[in-house]
Amino acid sequence: MNVRIICIGKLKEKYWTDAVSEYSKRIKRFSGLEIVELKESLLPANASQKDEEKVKEEEGREILRAIKKDEYVITLEINGRSLSSEEMASKLADLGLEGHSNIAFIIGGSLGLSPEVSARANFKLSFSSMTFPHQLMRVILLEQIYRSFKIQQP
Repeated sequence: MNVRIICIGKLKEKYWTDAVSEYSKRIKRFSGLEIVELKESLLPANASQKDEEKVKEEEGREILRAIKKDEYVITLEINGRSLSSEEMASKLADLGLEGHSNIAFIIGGSLGLSPEVSARANFKLSFSSMTFPHQLMRVILLEQIYRSFKIQQP
């Protein structure tokens, strides 16, 4: 299985990059892994609703360009389906058995995902009904992917 994480923004703080590095190293024992960092669109100060929608659209276009045609796309969305760690492990195992060897997880920017990106999803995953910083979600997602592979081990 090959896993790609397509996300908006670069990690700047050392504690985030250290955590991502550690989980990436662990995951690579089980799967290919690539993290694609896309540029954040600039949101003007005192942004209007229209400005926010424009940013989501711009980021959405970049995300859609980054998705490969053969990838099974899992978006991280508040309104997605919640899974336990065991259910996520089963989901990833089932995808492999169904012939989906290329999986792309999508993490939007601070404003979330555009409707077009959400519509492209094969599966919408929610980690919580709370909103988390997208930097933290990258670490949480990597940890859960690693945990999924560990759960699948006999």
